[in-house]
Amino acid sequence: MSTASQVGPAPRDPGPVGSQVGPARRPRRSLPAGTVLVAAGTFLLTLAVMLPLYVHDQVALLPAEAEYELSLTDEEASYLDTSTWTWVEDSEVEQHTAVDATASGSDWSAWEMTVDTSAPDRMVDHRSRRVIVDRSTARAVNCCGEHVHGDRAVRQAGLVHHFPPGGGADSYPFYDAEVRSAPSMELQEEDEAAGVPVRRYTQAVEATQVPGSARDVPAALFSPAGSGTVTATRWLELTRTLWVEPVSGTVVNMQETRVETLRSQDGDDAVPLLEADLTLADAQVEGYAEQARVQSVLLRTLDTWAPWTLAPLGALALAAGLLRARSPKAQQQRDTGAGKTAGSDPEEGTEADPGGVPQDRSAEHGSGAATP
Repeated sequence: MSTASQVGPAPRDPGPVGSQVGPARRPRRSLPAGTVLVAAGTFLLTLAVMLPLYVHDQVALLPAEAEYELSLTDEEASYLDTSTWTWVEDSEVEQHTAVDATASGSDWSAWEMTVDTSAPDRMVDHRSRRVIVDRSTARAVNCCGEHVHGDRAVRQAGLVHHFPPGGGADSYPFYDAEVRSAPSMELQEEDEAAGVPVRRYTQAVEATQVPGSARDVPAALFSPAGSGTVTATRWLELTRTLWVEPVSGTVVNMQETRVETLRSQDGDDAVPLLEADLTLADAQVEGYAEQARVQSVLLRTLDTWAPWTLAPLGALALAAGLLRARSPKAQQQRDTGAGKTAGSDPEEGTEADPGGVPQDRSAEHGSGAATP
């Protein structure tokens, strides 16, 4: 018996070591022509739609959590000193409003407000209030423990302090916590405050009795011959003026002309309680004006400037990408790539000879049988 019959077929040449790892890597295919331009154009068009319809509205919302402070002063005000029941003239009077806002759900903000009116050496008046504010409309919402100076039966309505962003109405109900109603805030004219274009609104409150203000006062206030005490109520006559940046709804400046009196319940007699022309300090006006300017530019960008820039760019990029994808050169590249793919996978276990005809390598070794 020959050696070949004992050993079997001759082993195949394993070839280079690298051929045992796996199939050879195919070259990476490039992206079809125009893909990047089409993707960029689609993204820009989507952004042009989302910025004004969603992002703008989210940025325009009032902050859920914030702290506000307003100080209105009159250096020549007059008031009734209730500790001595004497009339004081040409005195500085300040009305300080503090707001502590916290989130109340996703759409509302709860404002705890205090208003202190004071002279240099004494407190003239103090008021407190809790109001729930809708962050998109800037209006009061009847909910969640609202009250005015402890009265939880009150139902507040109308604007609280801010105006709705982009609002162009000529009048808005504006809630006054002292008279517990919302007289209309009427547009007067287009104006300017600290270099910022604004709209000037005015609210007039006719002489109105302040609810819950009844108190005992000396009868001598109403009649020199009077003795003892009488019950009197506080009456308020007010003209409130607000300068509002319309795009952001920010109140840039404000002024209040207040005339308060005490009136006896059993007659028409009245004595002055407070006369003041309260204005916001120039430094505060400049600060609120800068805040309104920045917010206005941002909102205009999101609502108008960015969409009108991104939309044409996106349309051009999308059109250019589609044209490039349909060009003869791109079609030729696709045909060439398809041809290469079709001829790149010969049958397993065969290889082509120089003439292109597959041959079975196992035939080179015979059947393994030997002639004795």
